[in-house]
Amino acid sequence: MKFGSFSIEAAEGVVLAHAVKLAGGSLSKGHRIGAGDIERLRGEAIGQVIAALMEEGDVGEDEAARRLAQAIAPDHLRLSEASTGRVNVYSTVDGLFVASRSAVDRLNSIDPAITLACLNDHVPVRNGDMVATFKIIPLAVSGAKLDLACEVLRSTSAFEVKPFAGRSVSLIATELPSLKPSVMDKTARVLSRRLVASGSHLVREMRVAHHVEPVAQALLDALRLPDSAPKLVILFGASAVIDAEDVIPEAIRRAGGEVVQVGMPVDPGNLLVLGRIGDIPVIGAPGCARSPKENGFDWVLDRILAGEQPSAVDISCMGVGGLLMEIQARPSLREAEARTSPAGKLVTVILAAGQARRMGEGGPHKLLAEFGGVPLIRRSVMTAIGSRSASVIVVTGHRKSEIESALSGLDVTIAHNPDYASGMASSLATGFSVEHARDADGILVMLADMPGVSSDDLDKLMAAFRQSGGQSITRAVSRGKRGNPVILPKSLFDAVLRLEGDVGARYIIETSGVPVVDIDIGDAAHLDVDTPEAVIGAGGVLKG
Repeated sequence: MKFGSFSIEAAEGVVLAHAVKLAGGSLSKGHRIGAGDIERLRGEAIGQVIAALMEEGDVGEDEAARRLAQAIAPDHLRLSEASTGRVNVYSTVDGLFVASRSAVDRLNSIDPAITLACLNDHVPVRNGDMVATFKIIPLAVSGAKLDLACEVLRSTSAFEVKPFAGRSVSLIATELPSLKPSVMDKTARVLSRRLVASGSHLVREMRVAHHVEPVAQALLDALRLPDSAPKLVILFGASAVIDAEDVIPEAIRRAGGEVVQVGMPVDPGNLLVLGRIGDIPVIGAPGCARSPKENGFDWVLDRILAGEQPSAVDISCMGVGGLLMEIQARPSLREAEARTSPAGKLVTVILAAGQARRMGEGGPHKLLAEFGGVPLIRRSVMTAIGSRSASVIVVTGHRKSEIESALSGLDVTIAHNPDYASGMASSLATGFSVEHARDADGILVMLADMPGVSSDDLDKLMAAFRQSGGQSITRAVSRGKRGNPVILPKSLFDAVLRLEGDVGARYIIETSGVPVVDIDIGDAAHLDVDTPEAVIGAGGVLKG
């Protein structure tokens, strides 16, 4: 390829390196000059263009990028159309992205004109995430060099996405007098949320004394129980493992298993134990795995859920990048092209699980108060059904049966939160864990006690969210003051599942780094009815 300034007389067939503006339009970068273009350029007294002249054996940038991308195994991946020498690669499943540094480095060393950039090795990805990009730097590359690059991609797996496969998970937790039952309850709750993305389920929990024999027996009991999905056992010790002969590793051996590794070079997560009984993995979880924050336990769990069998060598090689202290999960923004239909599916989650404490002890339930003869909870749900939402999920908790009775006959999904007393975070996690919610491009979170919100208000929020390509938080405001409802993009779903306590979406909005779009819907954004006086003031009639 020859690059430089070409006179108009010698420009036929060259490829423009820069756009050329003309009175009747323009010629874009990458445009191949034809005879008609030369006449237009002469007519506007343009005598020179900066361009590239393709030589024999050269391949244009788009065709080169297309060939590179087509040389990879297509399983669980989607390719964008080639444009400006680039092809982006997206995952089509929830899974684990796995990359070969040596293969990527080998390809990138063939010629600086040919590049491949991808995510880090062994990171979890969601359906629609961009995982890699091929980029041709100049306007054309040598066909011989391109053939070498394609051969690298065909002969070895430079990267792939391994889909998560659901497992039936047994939790064995050991007890000591020093460990509060509430801590063990939280452990099971946090673990359940960790399993959602893979389609796995916590099917049983056993609590036993912190001694070898009871733990070994619990392991044997877990292995005997029938399950349709492959099994996984997770052990949480009441006391940290400090030796390869300690209770957890010794119980794995006593149950007929092998201990693969005790300890890992990831902090937090150093005290993890990995074992195996037959073909069933057993993870002795470190104490930090009781927290929803990322730690070494996640690294091992993700590999197992993606079908890998981590070895002692695999774990020992996790030290580079293994310092995870103070990591704040900040979802990476992806261009709107990440989905063929950006923000195509929006689901509404209505929170109706609260205990309504401000209504008074034993007083009427605010969600059963009638507005125009209709219970408030039914009115709110009908508002959501009347919008452009693909589906509506209602999270129930306090006075579950009465709330559900008020929704009789409506086309909604009921998701009961048995842990509603712990605060709003558990209700959000319950709603976001529903299967068709996980598949959405965005979830509109709506409080059930806001009688002023209309279907049109919800549609305004949804339209703004779609206009952002599904990449922003979209929030209702009134005169600049933040309110509700709010739409969260798919990139934040996992962050919601990691919330704890009486914390709502506001925490994520303020800490995620995702852009926020505010839509003014008037006073409805602030009108909620938390007290008997507020219900009456808003035109409601107290019932039940």
